[in-house]
Amino acid sequence: MTPHVLYDTIPSPIGELLLIGDRDALHGLHMLEGRRPVPVDPRWRHAPDAFTDVAGQLDEYFQGRRATFTVPLALTGTTFQLRVWAALQQIGHGQTISYAELARRIGQPAGARAVGLANGRNPVAVIVPCHRVIATDGRLTGYGGGLERKRLLLDLESGAVPLL
Repeated sequence: MTPHVLYDTIPSPIGELLLIGDRDALHGLHMLEGRRPVPVDPRWRHAPDAFTDVAGQLDEYFQGRRATFTVPLALTGTTFQLRVWAALQQIGHGQTISYAELARRIGQPAGARAVGLANGRNPVAVIVPCHRVIATDGRLTGYGGGLERKRLLLDLESGAVPLL
């Protein structure tokens, strides 16, 4: 990313979140307490005002008052990753699917493992809902923020627990 990158950190029920983007779109949303936290690059400019809309939408989501996001995204990845991330955005709020089903949806029925890897590289957690993908047998597996956060997000979306 270039020195024109803006960032902010915001508190959330799943830990501090790092927002990365520009004035036009969100490029990244990372959990700072996850398994692979993204460090703030000293060339980035702290600009909380650039993320007012996304912070508000996340707050509504965590309150259980928002099921979809309208934040403009600028996702960077391989063609395959972009297909996976687009398919993730088609999984309905409160629904889960398996990695195998996600692979079928993108036309790669033998690609569940590759889908899992692309899912793990999702640069915009929560908003691009990689937490909605589970193992075929229903187990929670593979979440960069940790399985406890994945469970919290799924419980929030099912109405089992309000986070705020």
